[in-house]
Amino acid sequence: MTTKPVRLNAGGHPNTGMTPSNMVEPGDFTTDDRTELISHHFTTDDQSILTGVWECAPCREEIDAYPVHEMMTVLDGSVTVTDADGRAETYEAGDTFFIPKGTPCTWEITRKMRKFYMIADV
Repeated sequence: MTTKPVRLNAGGHPNTGMTPSNMVEPGDFTTDDRTELISHHFTTDDQSILTGVWECAPCREEIDAYPVHEMMTVLDGSVTVTDADGRAETYEAGDTFFIPKGTPCTWEITRKMRKFYMIADV
């Protein structure tokens, strides 16, 4: 773990770039595009805090309980998050939002999305 400031690069980590990710189930993608990439920029030794960039093709997931606390800034694309009461919020490039751990929601990427993320799994 580093003890220096960490720059998040929208194109991925300067040394390792973007690598394939598999957080989305194959059946949850809504188009033929199955692109999903990730780049961790900072991770604590116990992996309770993660930061980086994630990109994903359009998909739709029903989430019973969001697995972590996560703050995100959309860099490109669009995602709509619908809460348990049916209230939908759409986030696009430049928008920053937070989902608390345990939140039931529907997560729908409507245009390939790239985001900065900061995850706290505590």
